[in-house]
Amino acid sequence: MASKIAPTALSPERRELVETLETLEAQLRWLSSWTIHNANTLRPKRDGLKVGGHQASCASMTAIMSALYFHALRPQDKVAVKPHAGPVLHAIHYLLNEQTRDKLERFRGLGGVQSYPSRTKDTIPVDFSTGSVGLGVAVTAFSSLVQDYLVAHGRLGEGETGRMIALMGDAELDEGNIYECLIEGYKHDLRNCWWIVDYNRQSLDATTADRMFRRFDDIFETCGWRVVTLKHGRLQRETFARPGGEAIAEWIETCPNADFAVLTYQGGAAWRRRLEADLADKAEALGIVASFDDEGLAALMTNLGGHCLETLTEAFDACQDDRPTLFIAYTVKGYGLPLAGHKDNHSGMMNAPQIAQLRETMGIAEGDEWEPYGGLGDNATERLKAFVADSPIARKLRETGAPAVTVPERFEVPAGAEISTQAAFGKVLHDLAKSDTELADRIVTTAPDVTQTTNLGAFVNQRGLFRRQELADVFQQAKIPSAQKWTAHGAGQHIELGIAESNFFLLLASLGLSAGHFGTRLLPVGTVYDPFIARGLDALNYGCYQDARFLLVGTPSGLTLAAEGGAHQSINTPLIGMGQPGLTSYEPAFADEVALLMRHAFDYMQRPDGSAVYLRLSTRPVAQVARETDAWEADAIKGAYWLRAPAPGAEAAIVCSGTVVTEALAAWEALREDIPGLGLLNVTSSDLLHREWSQRHAGRWTDGKAPACHAETLLGQLAPDAGLVTVLDGSPAALSWLGAVRGMRVSPLGTDRFGQTGDLPDLYRSYRLDAEAIIDAAAELFLGD
Repeated sequence: MASKIAPTALSPERRELVETLETLEAQLRWLSSWTIHNANTLRPKRDGLKVGGHQASCASMTAIMSALYFHALRPQDKVAVKPHAGPVLHAIHYLLNEQTRDKLERFRGLGGVQSYPSRTKDTIPVDFSTGSVGLGVAVTAFSSLVQDYLVAHGRLGEGETGRMIALMGDAELDEGNIYECLIEGYKHDLRNCWWIVDYNRQSLDATTADRMFRRFDDIFETCGWRVVTLKHGRLQRETFARPGGEAIAEWIETCPNADFAVLTYQGGAAWRRRLEADLADKAEALGIVASFDDEGLAALMTNLGGHCLETLTEAFDACQDDRPTLFIAYTVKGYGLPLAGHKDNHSGMMNAPQIAQLRETMGIAEGDEWEPYGGLGDNATERLKAFVADSPIARKLRETGAPAVTVPERFEVPAGAEISTQAAFGKVLHDLAKSDTELADRIVTTAPDVTQTTNLGAFVNQRGLFRRQELADVFQQAKIPSAQKWTAHGAGQHIELGIAESNFFLLLASLGLSAGHFGTRLLPVGTVYDPFIARGLDALNYGCYQDARFLLVGTPSGLTLAAEGGAHQSINTPLIGMGQPGLTSYEPAFADEVALLMRHAFDYMQRPDGSAVYLRLSTRPVAQVARETDAWEADAIKGAYWLRAPAPGAEAAIVCSGTVVTEALAAWEALREDIPGLGLLNVTSSDLLHREWSQRHAGRWTDGKAPACHAETLLGQLAPDAGLVTVLDGSPAALSWLGAVRGMRVSPLGTDRFGQTGDLPDLYRSYRLDAEAIIDAAAELFLGD
């Protein structure tokens, strides 16, 4: 598509389409520029800070988005918009009467249009939230995989499938997660995916390296993608076909990106001087240059494929199969604005005279800046309104959600006098896999190459690996004994991934959005080694930000990965669970807690006011406790319950979470005679306890309501000046804050250093997590300094 051959004559229908799109593009450029100008220059600033908004980044995308949204998009297609082009998306919906002037006027203000497209905070339809560079691109590939999963499982018709489309800046091609995603997509035979690159060759700080362009072709084509390069617009290709035009084409081909940007900013006279100097020995080429005035010469040299509606629409129309396609659309950053080409234009803004000049060029009367079709006559306005009303974006399918999946009242508790929470998780899933329930059919599991070591193997044995093409287990065919019997087929319910946690979290996000995206609810369960959550933390945050629903299982965790050493021992993941919005975290200690909380998670993930759920588990076997009643269950779901109830007004309590319950119980036994009425509080969710406590204090000043929180109720059974020993296999900060709930003294235990290798007795002693350390901490409460 980078051909220099002169274009063929346009049909009347195509010419009318191109001219209409050109008019719409100009409106989008104006509306997005004015929205940003209003926020930064006209709207009062109470804090004195720049609002921002990226006028130049919007301007380089308006033609691409016009061609896509008003021509190429199909009703079932979904689009992740380049974050900095968010105002263009809102301008499109403003033309559709789906966005209000009030919200545009409050762009980046409270209650107004968000800085970057947001599924949960913007009121227009947004398919994918974007903002964290690169993630909004890669997520489209995984959403395409989810779509294939639903087709293979008979939950979506092949004819209902859409393209998952990402509009991306070329600087996003520097993001490593893009290439991790490419590899995974190749493994899973990715299809129905378009990535459209706004190749303006300018990032925030620099100009894109010239030598990288050809490498993108190689990389993507190696991974099975079709690469379509849109470098030249119609005017350039017509010019190249003239005698001497080939020399100009070659000059453009070899012009460094930085030089091209400088000349673009300087304008026609600068272009002329440079071309006359570089082509001095090519008379025919100089004749072409002389045939244009300065304005026309600047228009010729910036007539790139990404700004030519004819080139764009033809390219999109030519790629109607399901092959993944990368469109590299050459553009000028700030195209059509006085900022075009300047190296500072990423954050630059038009000043008042410049925006006024643009308004006058558009023929928009002063005071009519917010008119959707300002500057156009009545007849042109009516034609455009009719065109927009009948365009693909107007027919785009709206999300309707999906019915909830029924969850059984209880899950069977795994048997065993001693069992780890990780083993209990695997057994609960295995029992579900063997059941004939809707819940079992809707579960989709995934892991970044740790399926076996996180106890998903039994589920996969029962339900199979997902592959669109069946893949036999050759070990099983060869009758070689193995615990893993993983046949891959279209009905499989486990999606295996390579070791790339960013891909893992993006797939979880895509699966967790299936209800909105495809009208079919899936219940994703993903397992990962707990310390490696941090590897994909940006992608986890991205999934939670757009309210994707999934069950994340971090296991094994803490020092219990003893012999693996500090690189495999998690410390701060309880704090991640507490601090991550859109994620509710639990750390169960016993098998019955695992069964209870998994059942709760599958229900909570589906609630309108629910969220994703994180379970922090361990491989350490724990002796199970006998339960006299199930009265503890409601408190466990709320975040904590008394494993050993304190006497009224007791002077102290041990507060534990997770696998160290063994040491906490041993210390309680040793101390209960010395500290009469000593309580033992088992915290299943420091996240929920802290969140409710914080909301209680905020409520006093927001809605005037400050009901007692769960932590306050539980600790209220102790004496007002009681002492707490807090202990968990993780950062002590996850529990030590409990002393502030009622002003109690705290002696905190936990891990705040990178661990080393060893067995558990040695490590628990070294890092003060054993029963003796808990006893010493209790003594400290009463001995003081």
